[in-house]
Order: sequence, then C-alpha cells, then structure tokens
Amino acid sequence: MDRRTELAEFLRSRRARIDPETAGVPPYHGRRRVSGLRREEVAQLAAVSVDYYVRLEQGRATNVSEAVLDAVARALGLDAEERAHLRRLLRPARGVRRPPQRVRPQVQHLLEAMTDAAAYIVGRRTDVLAWNRLGAALIAGLDTAPPRQRNFARLMFGDEPAAQALFADWPAKARDLVSFLHVDAGRHPDDPALAELIGDLSRHSELFRRLWSEHPVHDKGHTTATLRHPLVGTVELAYEALRLPDDPEQMLVTYSAPPDSDAAAALRLLASWHATPPAKRT
Repeated sequence: MDRRTELAEFLRSRRARIDPETAGVPPYHGRRRVSGLRREEVAQLAAVSVDYYVRLEQGRATNVSEAVLDAVARALGLDAEERAHLRRLLRPARGVRRPPQRVRPQVQHLLEAMTDAAAYIVGRRTDVLAWNRLGAALIAGLDTAPPRQRNFARLMFGDEPAAQALFADWPAKARDLVSFLHVDAGRHPDDPALAELIGDLSRHSELFRRLWSEHPVHDKGHTTATLRHPLVGTVELAYEALRLPDDPEQMLVTYSAPPDSDAAAALRLLASWHATPPAKRT
C-alpha cells in the first residue's frame, strides 16, 4: 500500500459517502457512474480547478497549501482525525528512520506491576510488543504465538469465529483495528511489512477487505468493552489506549474493572488460573 494509493482510495471513499443534493451542488443531468460526489463537484465545492483536484487525489500535486487542504476537507466533511490523516498523506515525512520496535525495561516493569488489569503494548501495524500476565490470560495467543503472528490484527482476523466469540461487539472491534492500520498507513505509507500484513489479511478475510475499502481512520481511545471469556464468562471492562509520551508509536492498552466489582473478581480468578510468569519478549 503506497502513499498515492492510500490517498486516492481515502478521498474516493469520502466522496462516495456524500449526497450531492445535501452538499448543495447543482443538479447533474448526465449518468452518475459513481456514488456520492464526482471529482468535478469536489473541485467546485473546494474552489479549485478540476485538474488540480484530480492531481491532488492522484498524489501528483506538490506543495499543497493549508488553505487548499482545509477547503478540500470542508468539501468532503472530514472530521479532525480524517483531516490529520489527509495532511499526513499529502505531506509525508521524508527520510524518517524507523528503529526496531523495542519496549523499555521500565515499561515492561510497569506492565508486570499492573496485577489487576490486563495490559499490553501495541506498536506499529498492531504488533504486540509486550504484555502482562492478565493480558495473556484475557487475549489468547499473546504468549504462545510465534513472533510473526504476535500481531493483534493477525490474531483477530486470522480466527474470526474466536474473535467474535470473545468480543460481544466484534464488528466495532474489527473496525477499530482497521482504523488503527489506516492511521499507521498514513504515518508510514512506505512500510513493506505493513503492506504485507494488509495483503495477507485481505486475502484471508472478506470482513477485513470490506472494512479496509471504507477507510476508517479513527485512532484508539477509550470505551467500555464486553468480553465473553471461556473461563470466567461475560465481563464488562474499561478499555483505555494511551500513547507513550517518549514513543508515540507505542501504545499502552489496558482492560480493567472497578474494585470490588464482579468483573474485578473475574479478572483475579483469571489471573490465578494463568499463573505462569510472563515470558521474555523478543
């Protein structure tokens, strides 16, 4: 997935979701061959030439001004995260060296000290870099999968029946994973490992192909997640995803429950059944 392809597909997906009549464009008397807005109509709404917008959508426009970027974003009704994604695609970072993904020992110690919450560190491409005992107990495969498969998207889309059984709202969880990968593609459109991952998931999963074509780009945040664990039953947990301040490409993800709640008791029981100390990470 190169930058131009990601940019073109993203903008086409956003054009497709807009109703021309609602957008206020003049009636088009020809036959519409695409859903939503045509390129000419986006250009008109953004007050740029059709040729310029076509070159922009194809990734051939250079030095795109902030005014043009804002005008296109308004025409397409982009929210703040979508605007940021468009900005990254139009102005990719050049020559940025990506070091190997490694978790600082202090962060690993923090994970292991979190005995009442399931926690793990997610890096680029949803690679799972480290986890604590409860994290491995809650999400099957974190501590047993080979390094290449130790990736949240591979674990979830590689066994969709198991993921659907675990997450009560699996469609939303699947969409969140695809969103995370699109955000990553905007930051690193030339990452061959990401391209390989997307290709593998697209071949394996019809759900992934459909969601990928819709181009969701919302980053991870916080929510309430209902999990149906085979050992402790249904638990409602608080989900938090926090980027590490000194390495924003790593994210601390936690599932926790209020003290003295049934969910907290379930987590303690789960931890007691999964009592093997965490394995050393590679």
